[in-house]
Amino acid sequence: MSTSYHQIYSFLSTECTSPVRDPVWGTVLMPPSFMQLLTLPVVQKLARIRQLGPTYLVYPGAVHTRLNHSIGVYEIAKRMMLVLMQQQSPSEAGPFTIEGVRAFLSAALLHDIGHFPYTHSLKDLPLTSHETLAARIIMEQEDLKSVITDRIGSSPAQVAAIIDDSIRYDDAEIALYRSMLSGTLDPDKLDYLNRDALFCGVPYGLQDVDFILTKIRLTENGNLGIMKQGIGSIEHLLFSKYLMYRNIYWNKSVRSATAMIRKALCLGLEEGVISPNDLYGLDDSQFTGLLRSKGYQPFSIIDLVNDNRLFRPAATLASGEFTGEIERLRDYDTRIALEEELRSLIARTTGATLSPWEVIIDIPEPISLETEVPIIGRDGFTAPFLESGPVFTRSVIDRFTKSLTTIRIFLPEGIAVDRSLVLELLN
Repeated sequence: MSTSYHQIYSFLSTECTSPVRDPVWGTVLMPPSFMQLLTLPVVQKLARIRQLGPTYLVYPGAVHTRLNHSIGVYEIAKRMMLVLMQQQSPSEAGPFTIEGVRAFLSAALLHDIGHFPYTHSLKDLPLTSHETLAARIIMEQEDLKSVITDRIGSSPAQVAAIIDDSIRYDDAEIALYRSMLSGTLDPDKLDYLNRDALFCGVPYGLQDVDFILTKIRLTENGNLGIMKQGIGSIEHLLFSKYLMYRNIYWNKSVRSATAMIRKALCLGLEEGVISPNDLYGLDDSQFTGLLRSKGYQPFSIIDLVNDNRLFRPAATLASGEFTGEIERLRDYDTRIALEEELRSLIARTTGATLSPWEVIIDIPEPISLETEVPIIGRDGFTAPFLESGPVFTRSVIDRFTKSLTTIRIFLPEGIAVDRSLVLELLN
């Protein structure tokens, strides 16, 4: 048995002695050194950020946090590594090193430490990505670096590079961990689909994770693939993601809350009331306090959202009704100009005078139903997923994503707008 193989297997099994109770995965066992990560303020902050932001306004059980999710991602990453190590020869550890495995599990636990509050309300704003922020925190915070280096025995630079793929790091093992942490069958997705479904009280997101893990393999090219018997699990995962977006993530009231916060922030950033740096490192309550402290009228929208007094969809358009290029509507300047035209139209046709932050055109961001996982046949040869299954093709994927793209006009309750005029304006 090679020294590296023995070290990795011991780390993943016998060294994981500290229990953390989790409602999704049961008793999660961590090495004591990882428990030290959990005590750090930058990690504990995740316990004060709801995983699904304002979704609890529609699904009251959805109050689970980024910390819950991060522990779940760690657990699945650990299980994934155990399965892959069992497929290696005891005389060697394949592409894995003990330092790399420690970095990978550290990245799984820390991948969200740069995340913003209010889930993806801030996603489309001109802000640094949460992955880049996480990498920056890992490389700059001395207490965090100390635990990773001295207690865990890993490299902060490797952990940061696994999380943030914009960092240049020419190492095949790190590239493998990147693909494992962010891909079709990544621990992030396998946790959040199950966790979000559980806390929202819906069945759509539940995945057979144990079965999926029995079918994962490394391909000859050193990438993560899945045996042909696991095709049905990938199909189920894609259906699940579609249904979770349709019913949970892009529920019309969730979209309203998200769009309201985003519109107010866009105006605040544009007018210099706040800067991007003001928004980094906040938990939910700090975010709310920041907006209230500014005394800026559009930021009063935070209290409307918190009290569930959401704007209503005055007009809803399926993507098929829109004949123009939808990317034009996703352009910030174009959308703001159209919202101003719509505000004038409402004033002319109804006499209602609305503030700029009370007229919102909401267009969901592009969604990807990842299908890049290679399928491994009995002969060991691999084929793309879209060429391996009878159900999903590129055109099917395109229809799925197109059906999720609903354009809504959100206005304060009681304000109406002629749908045909809206369609004419947008087209």
